[in-house]
Amino acid sequence: MPGRQGLSKISVQTGTSHGGVVLPDGTLAQVDIDFNTLRDLSRVARKDYGLGGTVQHGASTLPENAFHKFVEHEAVEVHLATNFMNIFYDKAPEKLRQEMYAWLDQNSAADRKPGMTDEQFYYKSRKNAIGAFKAQLYGLPKAERASLSAAWEAQFGKLFQLLGMQGTRDFVEKYVRPVKVEPDVASYLGKEVAAALADDLQD
Repeated sequence: MPGRQGLSKISVQTGTSHGGVVLPDGTLAQVDIDFNTLRDLSRVARKDYGLGGTVQHGASTLPENAFHKFVEHEAVEVHLATNFMNIFYDKAPEKLRQEMYAWLDQNSAADRKPGMTDEQFYYKSRKNAIGAFKAQLYGLPKAERASLSAAWEAQFGKLFQLLGMQGTRDFVEKYVRPVKVEPDVASYLGKEVAAALADDLQD
């Protein structure tokens, strides 16, 4: 559309799905990825349309020995959010995790398909509980937050290596222009808390 920002990349289906295909025991099914689709469409996107290339969704649940192939097959973006949510649920305090699962039983029951096991249901729906438990998550004891942060940081480091990010600082500094975004406190903590914080700041 004239006057509007154009597309910069395209998402394609190469064989994965968001969150992976969960088996009845809660493990993930192995999938075959069509990496050639990433490469071929990235090249067409760049050559014919001036785009960056292709985006790989659902990469979190793939084996780590596949990650170098995203680089080799010219993907420009890889989505990994589920990976970090999985780390949180693996390391969350047992009591909190069970409270979140109980909340899902009450509030996400419509997502439970016929024949689903508990493992499949919780794995597929547990992203829904993050927002409802935001206060409890922010309020985790310091030691538990530190443990979770360390696990996330270690995973980031591993992924940066697997995705060939080492030695790219010069490119980041040359081409990336961060935009400062001021968070809307009300959307995180609620209007009442935001108003109280604003009153305190005026004193």
